[in-house]
Amino acid sequence: MVLADEIELPSGKAVTFHDVIWGEPGPAGLTVRFRFLDPDLAATIDELDFDGMEADTAFLCETYALERITEMGPQPQQIIVSIADREVPFGEPAPEAAQIFEAYAFDGETCTWEGF
Repeated sequence: MVLADEIELPSGKAVTFHDVIWGEPGPAGLTVRFRFLDPDLAATIDELDFDGMEADTAFLCETYALERITEMGPQPQQIIVSIADREVPFGEPAPEAAQIFEAYAFDGETCTWEGF
């Protein structure tokens, strides 16, 4: 059963929105970070392939982040999408957490994968 706040991903997995970090500098200039939670990520991360993970993060960038960025004011040059198995304070090391990150250039209309 999918809860109302869950977001179904192309891989069949589901995540929930955790938070957005706006105003922290990134390597490409103004960067916005959309962070999501998947409590099962640690148990399934070894089963995921790069294409599946990238499809999921691209989906989140295109369908979740883009519609919210236009409401935020100054537009970023980069969008970072992350999925973690638990809440992790931004900028603090968390070696026990399973996390994936992908970076996307933002041209005002679409997400273009940049990779880390």
